[in-house]
Amino acid sequence: MPPAKKRTRSYDSAKIRAAVLAQFAHVREAVEALTPEQLDGPTRLGEWTVRDLAGHVTMVLSSMARKLGEPEPAHRELSLLDWPLVTATEAASIDEDTRAVGTTDLPALFAETAARYEAALAYVPGERLVPTRFGAMTVADFLVTRTVELVVHTDDLNAATGAGIPFDRQALAACTRLLADALAAKAPGGAVEVRIPPYAVVQCVEGPRHTRGTPPNVVETDPMTWIRLATGRAEWATELDEARVGASGERADLKGLLPLMG
Repeated sequence: MPPAKKRTRSYDSAKIRAAVLAQFAHVREAVEALTPEQLDGPTRLGEWTVRDLAGHVTMVLSSMARKLGEPEPAHRELSLLDWPLVTATEAASIDEDTRAVGTTDLPALFAETAARYEAALAYVPGERLVPTRFGAMTVADFLVTRTVELVVHTDDLNAATGAGIPFDRQALAACTRLLADALAAKAPGGAVEVRIPPYAVVQCVEGPRHTRGTPPNVVETDPMTWIRLATGRAEWATELDEARVGASGERADLKGLLPLMG
């Protein structure tokens, strides 16, 4: 008998919309408090300065507002679970667009971005298709991807500045779950159980399927460690050595599957 087909996870659209705005507000407040010296400081993202990174965060919302002003695509081209695995294909254009953002007045830029985003999303149904650089997606799916962008780059900003920007719980949950589900889609199977409490549990990797009792192959970690692994901000071996990842069983080695996003 073939394994049962896994159901695609659903998200509460209203909660995701609120989470995107909440996380953007956290970043906006922190960026406005940074000194010019901090804004000109380096990040772990190549040549990007903190100012460049802050400008990119505004793109996370402004791109959606801009795309909603374009004609609706005729067909859906990209599913939610496809998105993490294709992001690396546009790294060069994302870098170019980021460097083109005017960041001289960041407080004004963040205020304008928030206002345009809220106005654009005010009456848009989640089922509407929106063009993205990776293909047409539903608004509801694209909003979930915005939680990933915001959470990941909030962590980048914290690493660069020590600002201690908080994470909205709903945004962190959605980010964690999408990246966990993307792993299961990349390596389908039931041989390994990946636990990321309190937000996600997925089964992945081909092999003997576990049905009851304690699974023979288990990986467990916290949400932020998982997000850093999935996005290439952390190395599997390092996190394992530092006990931020627990892995038991001969198949519980995910280093060949990570990162999921470039």
